This record gives sequence, C-alpha cells and structure tokens, in this order.
Amino acid sequence: MATKRSGRGPTATQQAAKFLGVSVLSGVVLAGLALPGIGAFGLVAKGTVEGFDEIPANLKTPPLSQRTTILDSEGGEIAKVYSRDRTVVPLNEISPYIRKAIVAIEDSRFYEHGAVDLKGVLRAVNKNAQSGGVSEGASTLTQQYVKNVFVEEAGDDPDKVAVATQQTIGRKVKELKFAIQVEKELGKERILNNYLNITFFGQQAYGVEAASQRYFSKHAKDLTLGESALLAGIVQSPSRYNPVLAPKEATKRRNTVLARMAELKNITPAEAAAEQAKPIKLNVSRPKSGCITAVDGAGFFCDYVRETFLNDPVFGKTKEARAKRWNEGGMTIRTTLDPQTQKSVQKSITDHVYQDDKVATAISIVQPGSGKVLGMGQSRPYGFGQYQTQINLSADKAMGGSTYGFQVGSTFKPIVAAAALEEGVSPYKTYSSPFRMPYPEEVETCGKPWKNSIGETVNNENRSEVGPYGMKEAIAKSVNTYFVQMVGDIGLCPVVKMAEKMGVKPAAGGKLDQLPALTLGGSDGMSPLTMAAAYATFANRGTYCTPVLVESATGPDGKKLRVPKTKCSRAMSEQTADTVNTLLQGVVEDGTGKEAGLSGRDSAGKTGTTDERRAAWFVGYTPNLAGAVWVGGPGDKVEMEGITIGGVYHDKVYGADTPGPIWRDAMNGALDGRDAPSFDTIPIAGADKGSDKGSGNKPGNGRGQRKPGTAKPGGGKPGTNKPGNAKPGNKPADVPAPLLPNGISIPGITGASEQ
Repeated sequence: MATKRSGRGPTATQQAAKFLGVSVLSGVVLAGLALPGIGAFGLVAKGTVEGFDEIPANLKTPPLSQRTTILDSEGGEIAKVYSRDRTVVPLNEISPYIRKAIVAIEDSRFYEHGAVDLKGVLRAVNKNAQSGGVSEGASTLTQQYVKNVFVEEAGDDPDKVAVATQQTIGRKVKELKFAIQVEKELGKERILNNYLNITFFGQQAYGVEAASQRYFSKHAKDLTLGESALLAGIVQSPSRYNPVLAPKEATKRRNTVLARMAELKNITPAEAAAEQAKPIKLNVSRPKSGCITAVDGAGFFCDYVRETFLNDPVFGKTKEARAKRWNEGGMTIRTTLDPQTQKSVQKSITDHVYQDDKVATAISIVQPGSGKVLGMGQSRPYGFGQYQTQINLSADKAMGGSTYGFQVGSTFKPIVAAAALEEGVSPYKTYSSPFRMPYPEEVETCGKPWKNSIGETVNNENRSEVGPYGMKEAIAKSVNTYFVQMVGDIGLCPVVKMAEKMGVKPAAGGKLDQLPALTLGGSDGMSPLTMAAAYATFANRGTYCTPVLVESATGPDGKKLRVPKTKCSRAMSEQTADTVNTLLQGVVEDGTGKEAGLSGRDSAGKTGTTDERRAAWFVGYTPNLAGAVWVGGPGDKVEMEGITIGGVYHDKVYGADTPGPIWRDAMNGALDGRDAPSFDTIPIAGADKGSDKGSGNKPGNGRGQRKPGTAKPGGGKPGTNKPGNAKPGNKPADVPAPLLPNGISIPGITGASEQ
C-alpha cells in the first residue's frame, strides 16, 4: 500500500493518479496517447497493459443471459431454467423512479460528463492520496456497465470472474477505453437501459425486472419511489444491503438514496421524508427456476433436455460453445413430453413405490417409429434433500445417469431370440433345457472365443423348469438354460451385433462385454431409456429409432434453432420382429408377465430379475408405445428379499410382481382414450414345423453347430456339454451367485435371473 513520504513528495501511485487526472483534463486520453506514459512511474507491471493504443477499440458485448422456457408437446410449461435469472426489458418498461434513483446514488453527473467524470476522478485522486489507498472510486455508470460486461463474459468461470473484477490499473485502463467507445456508440439512454438490465441486485436476481419480481413480486415498470430507492441502494453491495437478510442496513441505504434524490431535486424533501419514515415492505418471490421446479415429476426429463443441449453437436461445434449458448438462455424449447403420459407415469410411480423406500423405480416411455420420449420419471425426486437425487436413473452416465446402469436380467433374452431368428434359427427350435447345466466349453465371439475354463454352470429359476422347450414356451417361462444352449449354437457375435443395432449399450459407455452372462442380462448395466427404445424396435417391425426429446427451439430473437432429429435404421427383418411380437405376447398372456398385461389392447413384454434380486424389470410395448420399468437400489446394493415397497411386503421381488404392475398402470393411463391398434403379426410358420426340433438329449461336443437349424428331429447338437445328462444340484435356485467387486456377476454365473 502506498504511503505519503514526508519531505519527499508524492509516491509513484499518487503521481500516476495525478497524471491520469491531468491526462483526462487535457483530452489526451481521448486521443489515446497519454496512458502508456504511466510506465515511467512503474505502473506497467503485473495485471496492467502494455499500451493504451494496443487495446482493441471494439467492446464485444455478449448477449445477456436470460431464462429459457421448456415446454411439453402441447405447449404447457415444464420449467424455466437459467444460468442467471434475468428478463431483459426496454427502458420504457422500467419505472422512472428506479432510473432516477440509480443515477442519483451511483453517478449523479451521468448526463453531464462523458465516459470519465473529471470532477469525480480528481475528488477520488485527492481522497485516495490522503488515505494512501483506495478509499473512494470514481467509476461512472458507463464504466460500471463495461465492468459488468466483462463479468457477464466471464460467465460462471471463477478464474475469469476474478480477472474481470481484479483491482489493477490494467483493467481500469481497458475499462476506460471501452467506456469511451460505449459513450460514443450508444448514448446515455441506452447505456442506462443496458446497465439496469445487466447489473446484479442480489438474491440471484440480475437486472431490474428480475429484482423487482424477486423482492416485490411486481414488474419493474410498477416500482414505487421507496421500492426504487431500496433496489438502487442494493447495487453497491448486494450482500451488505440485502433487504431479506439485513433489513436494517437496507433501510439505512434506502434512506441515503432518498436523501440524495432530494438533494438533486429529483424529489422534494417532503417526499423523501415521507418515504424514509416507512418500514420496508417486501413481497418476496422465491426463485422459480431449474428442473427442480418441473411439473408432474418431469425434473429428470427437464435435466435430460439440458444434457441433450450440452452434448449434441447440433447446438454447437464444441462443448464450450454449447455451454455458452445454454447459459445465455432466452430460448423456448418445445419437447416431446406428452402431458397425459407423464401424469400417468408419475401416478403409477407414487402408487407403487414410496420416495423413502429402500429401493427406487424409474420409468421411460417412448413412441415406436419416431423415437420421441413421451414420459420419464422416478420415485426419488430431483433435488438435494433426503431421498432426493440429481442422478437420472433412466439415463446413461453421459446424460446424467448412474455410473454403471443396472443389469437387465432376462429382458435381454428377446434380443438373443431376435439374433437367432435372423441367423436362421426356427422359432420351433427346441433344446433340452435342464434345470442346471454347465456352460458350453467354448462360445464363439466377434473375436477370440470365450472358453469355460473354470466349469461355470447356469440354472433355471425353478427346479420344475426342465425341458425340452421350444422358443415360445422358453421365452414365456424365461428358461435360462434354453437361451444358453441357443447362444452356444449361434455364438455371441450375432447377439452383440443385434443389440448394437437396437441401440443397446452399457450405461457406462463403451462396448458390450462378449460373455455368456450377457445372454441372461447378467453382464453390463443398461438404462431404462435404452431398454424402452430397444423394445420399440419390435413394435416398429424391426426398425430402431434413436430417442429424441426436443421437438423445436427458438432463440431470444425468435428465430428457429436446429434441433437433433431421430435416426432410424433397420435392425432386423419385419418377419423377425413380428415373430418376436408373437413370442412376447405369450409372456403377458400366460407367461411370467401376466400381471403386466393390458386389457383390450395388444401388448407384449418381458420380465427380468437379476442376481441377488438387486434389480427387477419389466420392459414391454403396444404397437404405439414402449416402456421400461426398473426397480432396485439406486446404488445397486439392495437385495430385494423380505422387503416392503410402496407399503406392500415382498418375500422375494420378481420382475412380474413389482415392475410389471407399475408398467401396466403407467401404460393404461398413457393410452387411455387413444387408438388400440393390433400387431401386424405373421404366423410362426416360416419353416416346416417338423424341422429343427431336436430334443437336445444327445450330448453335444461343447461348441455346437455354427449354423443353427440343421439338427434333425429326435436329436441334434444343441451346443452344450452333455446338457441332457446334467443332474440337478442340491443348491436351491435362489442361492446368491458370486459377484465381482463392482456388483457384476462373474461371467456365465447367474442365480435368480427371472420371473
């Protein structure tokens, strides 16, 4: 800190301040010639500039960040979101009282001086020289506006904000030159208007309109004299003069503003005295922004819209550009969310799973053929409190979801069936399907074959499940050993490729693990949205469409913005899809999914329960809607045995008895009053019923046939290691399977994988 030196003249800082004042006085600053000379006083150092002339002459004013409104498909508001709560308004929509009050207290000579107030500079120089420090500023409203522009440009980056507000001569010099430009280009009224829209008034309110709404629940044009004086007083120190938290300090500051207005003859002394005698009267409106305020439990849908904007290149080439555009806001985004579907989703959730249950549920519903996400919800609300979360349990990790997703159990089996049908396997193909059997000695993959080097085994859920079974009965009863024998025949590569075509990918990112456990959904974790979109492929007769949530968007200027479009591609033949539809209709008619069946509508689906009952699923569809329901511990650590969910006690949780009814009720409400089309099915008659019906009782060679469909009646090589002779073990079906440290089962071993 500079000090006065007795008998030695002014310090370098004092000389520079005097020099700056003289420079302004002589007009040399306006010519851009004088300020480099301050280097003679040792001031061109850290945090300063090398030369006044080298500063760019054009101040790039960033668009002011504003609220973005997110709408549902019918135009109803879901939520307002913002980086900064601001509504830009023109000067004629701002009360004359606040305009006069802000000028009076911040820059009373605003209409008399240029970019720099000479008298103010000299006064500040004199006071600061006497104090040996910076005890008084001399920034004009124009300079303050420029400073706010720097802060706005910095956004939420703390390092950039620090640079924009640092107390250095270098920053002040930049501020000065830009202020000169702004005065020349904008004029006083526009500067005042811009200042009132950009400045911070505390309580998350940026700009006078947001401040007026926050403190008084009214528009800025309706502010009274006393209210205007209060807001004008806040600007100098939003925390110190916060009328909500420090009403006494705020009252003193308001009265100072009123006194100054009277002194300048903006109001009479009597008017000032009358307002000073009044207590502060607030009508505070709390911030109503962010996905936490979304209606009908759509907080996570809202958050997914934000993640879409931040991640999709259609909104900007770089991550930084997209984030900047989102933070600027001012957009209106119309989404695919269907109000009827979302209300039904939320009601089903609250009817079946309580917020404070040990486990949670998540639902995603999509429209086959368009990829539109019509509903998304979960039992743990969007928030920061107990039994709340910011993790979207329906989404992949990259889109705000859980790190690993959730193992999907037997809901993966229809994908295996589709892959087999595409490989030429007859839907009448039978396998011996014993209760327990060893995995094949070797299973083909897209690369190096998987080998059963440690003698891994697999069993069905119930000891009564002993084949031989055909495909329809095997999928209806969800027979594990049937599908393991099938994958022994066709290998894992067709299964992985089919899954990829259907958009199925690990929630954590990357590729699917090519392990036999994948066959039974016991390998990678998936998200409900992924599974809903995958099953929509069956409803759409074999064509997969990527999920989309944004219908349209407009910018602050009302111009349309480009938005992501769904991408549709054929994953399987129509005949394969139609066959799977018939197979899965059997699941809800007389299989494991009977509790999820819809009355009066064609529906199909599949249940799934994972090892140690850490997750239970139902994924199903009608011709016009597809949905996935997951139930489990958010951290995938709750074993759902002897557990109460939604007030209902469960000895053991199955995909049929908890996710199934949730799906049924959500879909019933979503489809109420809407068309009930039927599946365009093709009879399961693509091959001679007498062919490919090998019983599987003849011991195989461990690798199975590479080309399915060649086994002869009465025998064949199902690709198992003597499955027909496997003896039932003494372990019950629900004995916990060994787990890896991250909770994923050891490849090839699965316990309770169904019901």
